[in-house]
Amino acid sequence: MDAQHEIQVESDAVEIKTCCATAYQSDIARLLLGDSFHPGGLKLTEHLGTLLHLGPQQRVLDVAAGQGRSAIALAQRFGCQVLGIEYGTEAVKKATETATEVGVTHLVTFQQGDAERLPVSDGTFDAVICECAFCTFPDKATAASEFLRVLKPGGQVGLSDLTRTGDVPAALQGLLAWIACIADAQPVSSYTRYLTEAGLTVDLIEGHDEALREMVQQIRGKLLVAELLIGLKKLDLPGSLDFEQAKALAKAAATAIQMSKFGYVVIIASKMN
Repeated sequence: MDAQHEIQVESDAVEIKTCCATAYQSDIARLLLGDSFHPGGLKLTEHLGTLLHLGPQQRVLDVAAGQGRSAIALAQRFGCQVLGIEYGTEAVKKATETATEVGVTHLVTFQQGDAERLPVSDGTFDAVICECAFCTFPDKATAASEFLRVLKPGGQVGLSDLTRTGDVPAALQGLLAWIACIADAQPVSSYTRYLTEAGLTVDLIEGHDEALREMVQQIRGKLLVAELLIGLKKLDLPGSLDFEQAKALAKAAATAIQMSKFGYVVIIASKMN
């Protein structure tokens, strides 16, 4: 790979990360996705915490923490200490404000950072969670290696993400689809390969396709409300988002999900003692 190509690859990766962060910090994302930006909502987050056997005194790293709802929910439910790492600075600010409002700052903190260069020391966390975000990381192998690096021996990764069977349809490709976690959704076997090649052992795989179907149907309904608010100029769109493309993407995604081309999975993997 020549130097010019390396610069272009890095530039593309930064664009993807920045556009994802901007979109998920926006008002329209909060309207369409609610408090929890992933299928299954906080109920599935708490299920993930149960699978990881979280409890008081444990340290958890939430990678791509968004506006902090999952990190806060885990701290409230299990009494664990959670550090949320998020690429978007506005999301970090909002997450910190929410933690203060609900009184969990003694358990939960948030920090700006990159999943591919986690700003934490080696071997310092009992668990790492990453919900509906791994598929958006440009360098998934590096992110998986970072999960391993920051875990204590015997620590676990709890990953939930969009999956696909076969190729991604042309209508579901491009930057907007990447932001929506669709364009680079992986087969289950690819997620497990990233984890195992990083040095982790996959312990459990659970399918949660119904949670994805429900979320997409909810989004399609909320798009009607969003269109009305945009027409009334009560809702602003991030610069990278074309609303007509977003509606077409949601329709194409719903069709693909009904045809079982996409699903949702929870994977638990562990680091050797």
